[in-house]
Amino acid sequence: MAESSTLAQTIREIVQRHGGMSTRLLQILREVQDHFTWLPPETLDQVAEALGVSPDKVRNVAEFYSFLYTEPRGFYDILFSDNITDRMLGSRELLHYLCERLDMEINTTRADGLVSVGTTSCTGMCDQGPAALVNGYALTRLDKPRLDRIVDLVNSRTPLTEWPREFFEVTSNIRRADILLGRHFADGAALRAVLKRGPEAILEEMVKSGLRGQGGAGFKSAAKWISCRGAPGDVKYVVCNADEGEPGTFKDRVLMQDFADLVFEGMTLCGRVIGARQGFVYLRGEYRYLLEALKATLLRRREVGLLGEAILGDPGFQFDIDIHMGAGAYVCGEESALIESLEGKHGVPRIRPPFPTTHGYLNKPTVVNNVETFAAAAKIAVEGGAWFASRGTAESKGTKLLSLSGDCERPGIYEYPFGVTVRRVLEDCGARDAQGIQMAGPAGHMISARQFDRRICFEDLATGGSFMVFDQSRDILDGIRNFTHFFVHESCGFCTPCRVGTSLMRDLVTKVHTGHGTRADLEEMRKLGRIMQVACHCGLGQTAPNPVLDSLDQFPESWERRLRSTAYEPAFDLNAALEEARRLTGRDDPGAYLSGQDLLIGAMP
Repeated sequence: MAESSTLAQTIREIVQRHGGMSTRLLQILREVQDHFTWLPPETLDQVAEALGVSPDKVRNVAEFYSFLYTEPRGFYDILFSDNITDRMLGSRELLHYLCERLDMEINTTRADGLVSVGTTSCTGMCDQGPAALVNGYALTRLDKPRLDRIVDLVNSRTPLTEWPREFFEVTSNIRRADILLGRHFADGAALRAVLKRGPEAILEEMVKSGLRGQGGAGFKSAAKWISCRGAPGDVKYVVCNADEGEPGTFKDRVLMQDFADLVFEGMTLCGRVIGARQGFVYLRGEYRYLLEALKATLLRRREVGLLGEAILGDPGFQFDIDIHMGAGAYVCGEESALIESLEGKHGVPRIRPPFPTTHGYLNKPTVVNNVETFAAAAKIAVEGGAWFASRGTAESKGTKLLSLSGDCERPGIYEYPFGVTVRRVLEDCGARDAQGIQMAGPAGHMISARQFDRRICFEDLATGGSFMVFDQSRDILDGIRNFTHFFVHESCGFCTPCRVGTSLMRDLVTKVHTGHGTRADLEEMRKLGRIMQVACHCGLGQTAPNPVLDSLDQFPESWERRLRSTAYEPAFDLNAALEEARRLTGRDDPGAYLSGQDLLIGAMP
């Protein structure tokens, strides 16, 4: 650690680069950590002093986000994606192999302080896994030869800038394109349209289009823009939610990588329509590799008059965009939690109403839309609402981007008109032996082969874009167990039904998964799930029981074959817990084991 005077100077310089604004706290802490590899207590105190805020506030933020460390980490910090699709590709075996080669345990820092190895929920690289992050940058297509090379690079202290570029290669894998991905768009076309026709006319086209939020909730986009435009006050904001933390979803990653101009254009269009001058992209922390390219795109747009002051020569058209990086908090995908994070706080969802369109960022009217939504809005401004609405269904207009992963020959991005059947998607991606699909990530719904003729649309199967395939060789309960662990890890802990409910659900699923469950446990899962659906504070807790409840209905046989015949069996195995004591004392006689009567007495209340 640097001397106190040098440390203080470093912190002050970082804070000054962020304008000394407390709303930039998360970004400041990320930069401080980049400098020191972790956040020692003295750095948190210095940040608090430089910002003029409470040390407790800084500490609470630092401890909330998974990618901020208040304990020492290695110079190389490697986090394997623990998403179920990565596990299906062998990630757990590779994780153990790497730790064996590095002579260390999982979830530890090696004694020399050079390397840490652990797991993270999902890296958004489901179409090119097994994947991991090293110091926040994506590693794709991992295998043992690649890990062998990584071990050599770590042990030789080779800087990341000198690692083979192919280790960090992220491909877009666009397998099917329609009106959003397959139709040419000229930069500035949407902005020229709004200048020529006026905001009111563009809003009319948005209404005609029937565009709904593409993050999964499906709220009418025009209604959001109209509400925000009509809200009192001269200061308004536009926020692009690029924090796609739902395991199995990676469509926004592709849009930000290959179609960033289209997304930024949609944000700028929205700024003109609602009267905002500032926009923010809240970029998922796992997509750090995109940051520099996105900044370069913003700079180029400013240079050609598509962003900043006097856009396209109109002195009254001012709008700029700033990028905020997340730091590993799934809950920040919820729009009010995202706004809290943008304001430099830990991301706990707000109580609503009021809604962001009237009381959003800094309590000002704010439009929060998904990446895909802004991209579609830009196209609508140019092509017209009727053009967009010509595809899709009665209540779901236009197209939808699907992120395909799991047991299929051609994982990647597929764009379909709303109303496409699950069966058609499975045929196109080469999923020949599917037994089930997890739609919209763990928070969505699981369907069996009996429902493959259902349609993907808001009237039937709504989805934010995730589409994970499980073939006949898979045990569905492996995926369910993974999802329950995910929700325990990602719960913000704000409300008791979620904080406690996710843990109880995980424990119940684990009990059945390990062969100790009974029918009473299945019924307890149903009761607990119903309580969580109505009692949790936000959508995370309300949807957390979905995969369990759906699988109980859709795959009852998967649960039945794991059940014990007893009416009740405790999850805790007392005899097994005494095994270490027997080993240490050298006891293996009958007296060292508890009898059935002993266990029965021990289990009595």
